[in-house]
This record gives sequence, C-alpha cells and structure tokens, in this order.
Amino acid sequence: MSRAQTQTPPQIPPMAPWPLVALLAPLFPLAMLDGQALYLPQSPLALTAFALLVGSLLLRRVAGGGASEAALLLVGVAAGYAAPLLLLARGLRPEIGLWLFLVGATLLLGRVLRLLAEATGPARHACPALFGLAILLLWEILTRGFQVPAILLPPPSAIAAAFAANAADLWDDFGQTVLTSVLRGYLLGCGAGFAVAILADRVPFLARGLLPLGNLASAIPVVGIAPIMVMWFGFDWQSKAAVIVVMTFFPMLINTLAGLASAERIQLDLMRSYGAGYWRSLLLLRLPCALPFLFNGLKINSTLALIGAIVAEFFGTPVVGMGFRISTQVARMNLDVVWASITVAALTGSALYGALALAERRVTAWHPSFRKR
Repeated sequence: MSRAQTQTPPQIPPMAPWPLVALLAPLFPLAMLDGQALYLPQSPLALTAFALLVGSLLLRRVAGGGASEAALLLVGVAAGYAAPLLLLARGLRPEIGLWLFLVGATLLLGRVLRLLAEATGPARHACPALFGLAILLLWEILTRGFQVPAILLPPPSAIAAAFAANAADLWDDFGQTVLTSVLRGYLLGCGAGFAVAILADRVPFLARGLLPLGNLASAIPVVGIAPIMVMWFGFDWQSKAAVIVVMTFFPMLINTLAGLASAERIQLDLMRSYGAGYWRSLLLLRLPCALPFLFNGLKINSTLALIGAIVAEFFGTPVVGMGFRISTQVARMNLDVVWASITVAALTGSALYGALALAERRVTAWHPSFRKR
C-alpha cells in the first residue's frame, strides 16, 4: 500500500466548553422594553438566533472535517452577533442574557478561527477577514449597548456615515497628503538613503560616520522637526516632504548597508576568481543578496512616511490634508469625521505595505531567506 493511501486525515482538536455559556441566556432577561424585562421566548428574532446557535453546536459532530465544522459553527456565530444588532436597532436596552449570548458567540468564533487556521487551501485565508469583521461588530454592539458617548468613541456605523457624507473632502485630503506629499518625500528619502548607502559602501569611512548619525536621527521626535521644516520650506507640500525625507533616509541607509554586507565570503571570493570588479560584483551578487533588506527598509518607510506627513500637517498646511482634517475636526468635536480620516490613513498605509510585501514575494521568491518562510 502506498504512502498516500496509508495517510490518515488530521485529527480535529476537541472544543473547549466555554462557548456553552451562551446556553445560559434563556435564564436571564435579554433586554428591557418599556421598563419590562424581555426574555428569550418573548423575542422571535432572538429565539431564532438562539436556535441557530444551538443547532450549529449539535450538528458540529456530523461535520466531515475542520472546514465543514467551521462553516457550521459560523452560522451560530453569525446568529449570535445578529441578535444584539437587531435588538439594538429596535431601541431595546441589552441586559445580562444578551451579553451572555454574545460572549458565547465570541468564544465560538475562537473555535472557528482555530479550525480555519489549521485548514489547508483557501479556507485559511478567511481568518483575517473574519477576525476583522468580528472586531467591527463587537465595536458596534458594545458602543451602542453601553451607550458610549460619540465624543469618546463613535460606533462604526456613525464613522461609515461620516465617511459617506465627507467623501469629497476625504478624497481631497488623500490627494494632498498621499499623492502630493507622501509619494514625493518617500521617493526622495528612500532614493537618497539608497544612493548614500552605495557611496558609503564604496568609501568605508562614510559608513562609520553615518551610522551613529542614523541612531541619533531615529531618536528625534517628528513633532520636534516638523515645525522647523514648516518654517524652512513653507506651508505647502515641500515642508511635509522634507519631514518624510528626514524620517525615511536613515532606515533605508541602514538596511541597504546591512544588505550589502550580507553576501557570504565564499560568494565574494568566487566573483573575484571570475575577475569581477566592484561594480559587477555589486550588480550581480551583492544587490540581489540585499533585496530582502531593501524591501524591509521600503516597508518600514511606507508607514513612517504617512505618519510623518500627517503629523507635519498639524503645524501648518493649506486648508486640505489628513492632518489638517483631524486637527480641525477634533476642535469641533466631530469625532466621527476624525475616525473617518483615521480609517483612510489606515487603509492607505495597509495598502502601501501590502503592495510592497507582494512585490517582495514576486522579486525575492528565489532568495534562501524567503524559501524558509
């Protein structure tokens, strides 16, 4: 019998009993309606959601594998999150029974995520999406259920409404901050750091002098250099690009120097035996070996550049930009607009980092450090 025929399917780990806390929900009131306690049998919506959750727990044993069990349990999780949202939409005030139901559904979600993480194929890629969606739903339910003031933490629904109502302004802010300031400063800072690293590699005493300056520059707070750059270069994009250059120059310099030094001695000796000079060895051996370090510097700088531009806009900018929008709307107590601007910044930073990570995967798939992942 072949090895493929003798392999046994992976064992599904047993489920902890903690999600069963949801079964205590019928013993307590779910919500308050006109001063009267509302129990589970009195709410058809909540009763249906409870039946779906219990049914998913009972049917999980007949599932054929981890992915199938996760799909069944996900129905119960969805029901556990839908019940509080539907009751809150009717203006009811949640009570302990509803919170027990939500806690049980959240613990059950942990079981789903564990099963999906151990699965193979496309199913495991659903874990980050489900986790992020659960965070948003819990944020919505908790802020509305506990009636958290919007000035402290608005619910995601209010942030989404502010995003839609201020889409034009947010797009203008994105253009000013990202397309005008960040991209220019990022390219200038990373390009200058790379060029100086090549020069310092060729002239070793420059590296010994610049590395201590890099450690010093990394300790300078951006709120300290941003006002100076605004005074030097004015209120337009030039001052923000200057802040970004200062923040991104030394990370790129240090990572490039570390990457150029990563080539092994035996590889360098082989290149010399072929009669390769400095520049040929640099292009054919040392720069390819340095690619993981270069992409590391680029990914670090992608977030630093966005942070630097937004902070620099606090100290002076035209009447547009993410930092300008955040500072002015905070003064007006429009925290939903502030969170909408933060959402745009977070999505932009994640997209930039993800694009660079994808490019790294494409370019350095041959590198030994990448094959070990």
